[in-house]
Amino acid sequence: MTPGGDLFDAAATSRLESRAPLAARLRPRTLDDVVGQRHLVGPGAPLRVLVEADRLGSAILWGPPGTGKTTLARLLADVSAKTFVPLSAVASGVKDVREALEEARRRLGEQGRGTILFVDEVHRFNKAQQDVLLPGVEEGLVVLVGATTENPFFEVNAPLMSRATLWRLEALTTTELEVVVGRGLLAEDAEADGDAIAALVTAADGDARAALTTLEVAVALAVARAATGEGDAPTPRVTLDDVSRARDGRLYHQGADDHYDQVSALIKSVRGSDPDAGLYWLARMLDAGEDARFIARRLVILASEDVGMADPSALVVADAAARALEFVGLPEAALSLAEAVVYLACAPKSNRVTVALGRAREDVVSADGGRVPAHLKDAHYRGAGDLGHGVGYRYPHDVAAGWVPQQYRPDEAEGHVYYEPSEHGAEQELNERLRRRRGGQ
Repeated sequence: MTPGGDLFDAAATSRLESRAPLAARLRPRTLDDVVGQRHLVGPGAPLRVLVEADRLGSAILWGPPGTGKTTLARLLADVSAKTFVPLSAVASGVKDVREALEEARRRLGEQGRGTILFVDEVHRFNKAQQDVLLPGVEEGLVVLVGATTENPFFEVNAPLMSRATLWRLEALTTTELEVVVGRGLLAEDAEADGDAIAALVTAADGDARAALTTLEVAVALAVARAATGEGDAPTPRVTLDDVSRARDGRLYHQGADDHYDQVSALIKSVRGSDPDAGLYWLARMLDAGEDARFIARRLVILASEDVGMADPSALVVADAAARALEFVGLPEAALSLAEAVVYLACAPKSNRVTVALGRAREDVVSADGGRVPAHLKDAHYRGAGDLGHGVGYRYPHDVAAGWVPQQYRPDEAEGHVYYEPSEHGAEQELNERLRRRRGGQ
């Protein structure tokens, strides 16, 4: 801690308590103010078109923390002139849901104004809550907008999913986070060193709220330091040390650039089948305050990219470690990450799935998609057979071997081999099986 650190901290705390949180003060007022999510709310983007035409239906907003789910829900209500009514799936009970629906019916009858019912953490809505809510959604009494960080296909019940459109929000990019930090500095009437901004952006890992929360504390520390005469500039200037102290020292030891170097070293060590080196870099990154979710995501990617079908269980192990992190949290979940590192490092390696997907994409682009062969087309509706759909299709389960050779791709892509198993791990058996099915090719 720097000299006078306690004084700085006390002054910073006083400053923070006297004003609304920076993230709340910088909440976008219009869709044009939203940073990121241009695929949804940019000019001509689908979600924006729907809401500006007042044709927004019930929706599920799925994305990582700090990507603007709540903010976007509020803006959708403002743009569509509907009343925004928030509910928490955790704190609200059946009584709260029923009251919200009754109020929505009264508002519609008396004012002719619709309601956007925003349910935060919608994946935690229980069956009783849903049973009360669903009739109101079905008759259009309310437009349900649910927000979740969890995969809704696993976590949100089918009745809700079937009545809502899924909109995927993406973590903010480095450039987008720099814009957010720039707005925060302007609002705080402060400046920042380049390495401090880089550390803020890197530590936030795509989370705008996290970046602004850290920035607010860092600015308060810079203001307190300047007030003691230690700062020369009249405008408070945030340093890397301020950012580090704002995160309780949980910054990468060698600065923001080393964040990428260390994760690269971790991935290359595991890819190189060195569990000890993998554990070293894991321990070093966790000790430096690296976001454990970032590490978990990289391990999940590595499981498919570098282990692949040589050991299909690798993806299961990596995914289990990521879920354990969310369920247990640090420091205990560090053991789950360590287990994944050791497993992935010791597993046989193959990048053949990565290569195969690349080859398939090349065909898709060069052949401009191609038409679905007639015998593979949907034949479950009346008249499909008259169009030739499904005619000639051979059902694999009718054959003793359980598979039949027939055309499964458009003519333009037929016969091209994408996936060629290696001789490593489980792919040895796959290689022989595919060789037989491909006629010895």
